[in-house]
Amino acid sequence: MRFLHRLNPLAKLAAVAPAIVLLSFTRDPGTPIALLVLAYATLLVGARLSGRMVALLALGIPIAVAVLAFGLALWTDASRVDQSVVVWQIGAWTMHGGALQAGLATALRLGAILALSLIPGLTTTGPDLVRSFVQQLRVPYRVGYTALAAFRFVPRFGAELEVIRAAHRVRGAHGGRGPVAAVARWGGYAVPLLAGAIRHAERVALAMDARAFGAHPTRTERYPVPFRARDVVFVVLFWAVTAVLVWATLR
Repeated sequence: MRFLHRLNPLAKLAAVAPAIVLLSFTRDPGTPIALLVLAYATLLVGARLSGRMVALLALGIPIAVAVLAFGLALWTDASRVDQSVVVWQIGAWTMHGGALQAGLATALRLGAILALSLIPGLTTTGPDLVRSFVQQLRVPYRVGYTALAAFRFVPRFGAELEVIRAAHRVRGAHGGRGPVAAVARWGGYAVPLLAGAIRHAERVALAMDARAFGAHPTRTERYPVPFRARDVVFVVLFWAVTAVLVWATLR
């Protein structure tokens, strides 16, 4: 298992938080490029990535940045960049280099924020994140584990939806084709799905009451998520590298 998967979720969040905040205020293109490279390097070295995710990192984010940069350049006020070099001119329409630069700087910031967010996002599970909030940040376990129960509803809803779809197909209630039929089908799925959610919520509530959930101020953790020395080392190293990269780009 790669090292990012062994770290505490809060350590990964704390490591990338200063860089994300900094990107919200910076305007130069060098800083987001440097932090984008740092995020890529951290993910490729420390995360267990599928081939699809590697392709997304290699192609998806750069393409999205390029498209977003061009779109933002189109919306840039021409009066602010009319002194810069003209890149394209089609009739009365003109694209200035300053507009492209401004659009690229904003797109790079958004791309870097996304890449940094993937460090905890791709290497942390929802249950571990909730447990770390309860154990390290002292979030009341009544709140944390209620959120965890809600998180567990999501895959169950997907399974129930497939069962409902299969039942509709067997009964011939697919409703034909086209957008109107699709809306009607989803309306037919909503009622049984809602009924199943209510039944499941009732069973969960009865099970929690039977186990005296919430009767005591604290509870014993079956799956501890400790904050170890290696988590501190990772946070400090990531902060240090971030500071060095930002200092080098702003010189």
